[in-house]
Formats: sequence, structure tokens, C-alpha cells
Amino acid sequence: MTSTDTQTDPIEAKLARTVAALEESEAKFRVLADSMPQMVWSALPDGFHDYYNARWYEFTGVPAGSTDGEGWAGMFHPEDQERAWESWRRSLETGELYDIEYRLRRADGVYRWTLGRAAPIRNEAGEITRWFGTCTDIEDLKRAEQSKDLLSQELSHRIKNIFAVVSALIALSARQFPEARAFASAVRTRINALARAHEFVRPHSERSRPLLGSLTLHGFLEDLFRPYAKLEGRSRVLITGDDAEFDDQAATSVALLFHELATNAAKYGALSVDDGEVILETRRRGDRFVLAWEERGGPPINGVPERTGFGSTLAALSVEGQLGGRLEREWAPGGLKVVADLPATALSRRRAAQNVASQ
Repeated sequence: MTSTDTQTDPIEAKLARTVAALEESEAKFRVLADSMPQMVWSALPDGFHDYYNARWYEFTGVPAGSTDGEGWAGMFHPEDQERAWESWRRSLETGELYDIEYRLRRADGVYRWTLGRAAPIRNEAGEITRWFGTCTDIEDLKRAEQSKDLLSQELSHRIKNIFAVVSALIALSARQFPEARAFASAVRTRINALARAHEFVRPHSERSRPLLGSLTLHGFLEDLFRPYAKLEGRSRVLITGDDAEFDDQAATSVALLFHELATNAAKYGALSVDDGEVILETRRRGDRFVLAWEERGGPPINGVPERTGFGSTLAALSVEGQLGGRLEREWAPGGLKVVADLPATALSRRRAAQNVASQ
């Protein structure tokens, strides 16, 4: 044996061991990938798809290798192809995670909703060396969500009709008993306020949703104050400060509070005269959310009323009993001031859940 043979044998042996290790690693990966319920694929840094597991071919029914490269795009529903391409190109350009829902053609020709996700693998220099992704059939989940949405919309529609029927019954009863007309009118306005609150936060279809604008506290209040807000094109209720997420958790209580304030302002306060106005300032202060109502330019106030009306009691119940907040009134000579100090989590379930998760 020559000295040259002695030097090369260890190199060849090391190379053989490396090749064997790579082959073993690839075999393990293929066994693992083929045992997964999801469709698994990989792509080169430029996006060229070069591997699919057995589940992909089982689901799609296409011949092995036929969807390599860019052939995968033809498996998507025609309406989803451009969107999927755009999302994939953006991930390739930026290195961002690929996450998209699209309809994928099954072997029997039926398109099923699928969740596609992929993440890049990087080397020590931070360069992308490969993409690994999965496709998960979510058709059954989509159908369940659609059924739930339809049921919610139908139930909400029936509740809306109940509000209308109750309001109509009160109006008819008031005609038979004229002496109760003032009482009936007050009850109807409160029911209508609740109906507006329900209309704002109820589940909507894509067709109905744009009619109500943004589902935030400011959007809700602007809708609630619409009957009082304008006089000859001038806004009479100005909402300023921090906006907030808002849902049906607080809608009823907030609607009752500010409906009472606006109604009383229109009867006796700042909104009862042409030059009067209301400033409603909303501020987030740490874990609290404060709503400050201030009337200006209305009839002068001569001290605290001797009697507490039902509306005042209802407002206090809404804030303190249902929202867990504090309600303060100041009968200032220049106009009524009301401050509702609430836990920030009272306005939205999502924010409440986020607060719990962060603790």
C-alpha cells in the first residue's frame, strides 16, 4: 500500500460515513413526513417545490413529480390562484411566514378549503436554505363556522324583530290609554336605544356590515347620538379622546347610560337650546377607561335636583351594577358633568381575555 493510499482511505471513509448519515436522515424524514395527516412539502430558496409527502399525492391524486416546480398552483381553485401566488412571492421576497387559506382540488375534483403554512430554514449566516410547509384540510371546520354564523345571524334577526314588535305594542297601548302616553314614549325610546345597541354589535353578513361602520366605542356612540348630533350642519355632540374595542359585553349598559343623558339634555339641558353642545371625552388611564360627559351653553343649573329620577337610577345601575365602574355627577351652574370610570376590560371580551393572558 502506498503512502498516497494511506492518506486517501480515511478521507473516503469519512465521506462514505457522511453520505450514509445523510441518507439515513433523509429516510427518517420521509417516514416522519409520510406518517403525518397533513400534506407536507418543501421548496428551494427560490420557491421551486421539490418534495411532497405521500399524503399530498393521496389527497390530490396527481402522479408523483407532476406538481414539482410551479405545478402546484394549478391545483388551486381559479379564484384563489392569484392570491396564493401573491402571498407566496411576498414570503420569498421578505422571508415572512407563509400563511393562507385557499381551495385545493381533491382527487375526485371537489375543491376543499385548505390552510397552507410554510416557514424558512436559515443557515448560520441567516440565509434561507429551504422552505418547509404543510397543507391542512379545514373544509369541515369552515362549514361548521359558516353554520354557526348563519345561526347567529338568524337569532339576531329574530331579536331585532322582537324589539320592533314590543315597541309597536307599546305604541298601540298608548293610544288606548292617553294618560300613559308620556310613560309609553319614555319606554319606547329606551327600547329603541337597546335596539340600536343590538344592531351595532350583532353578527353581520358581509352585505350588512358596511352599513354600521367601525365596531368601536366611538363608532357606537356616534351612531347612538345621531338623532341629537346635528343642527343646521353643526355637530352638537363632540366625541374626543381615545377610542376602544367594543362589543356586546358593554353595549346595553353604555347605550342605556348615554341614551338617558342625551334624552335629558334634549329635554332640559344643553341640547334643549340651539347654542348648547355636549363634549364627551374618552380616556384610557392605565387599567381604567374614563368617559366624561360635559354639557355647555344650556339653561343654568340651580343646584342638585331634589328628586332622583328613574333615568338617573337606571344610569347608575348600568355603570356600577353591570360594568363594575363608578358614576359621578356634578350639577355645575354651566351644565351637567357626568364621569363614568370603568375597568378597561369592561368594554370588550377580547381585551379582557388579553389582560388575563398577560397576568
